[in-house]
Amino acid sequence: MDKDQHKKLAIDAFNKTWDYIDTKERTKAQTLEMIHLAHASRYHWGFAGTELHKGRGEWQISRVYSIANLGESALLHAQAYLDICLKNDYKDWDIAFAYEAMAYAYKVLNNTKLMNTYKQKGIESLSHIIDKGDRDYAESELNKI
Repeated sequence: MDKDQHKKLAIDAFNKTWDYIDTKERTKAQTLEMIHLAHASRYHWGFAGTELHKGRGEWQISRVYSIANLGESALLHAQAYLDICLKNDYKDWDIAFAYEAMAYAYKVLNNTKLMNTYKQKGIESLSHIIDKGDRDYAESELNKI
């Protein structure tokens, strides 16, 4: 399989995962499919993407595990995204969402102290987001925690 095929599969799986994330009520089968798709997307980004693509794939996996109320798995992938952001000095959108993923995972794990710590880091990082629309969206997502 060539890089372009991996890229297409990564994008398709990422977008289909979003369809499930946006579904208000999911069956158990749909939840499992959502998890599988998020992992498939990240897998294919491993062949076709940049570190940024890989990080965003980790974010999506963390989100689906948080939605599924699987905190340990959510935290594992949130930490992987945060590590990628810190290693590559990613600011703007990505660092805010890395902190958001950490906060969300700790919320699922019922760790209010760490949830609030990472939520606050996310709020503090909003100033790095250049585009106002992106900044407002990130802030709204942090405020949902």
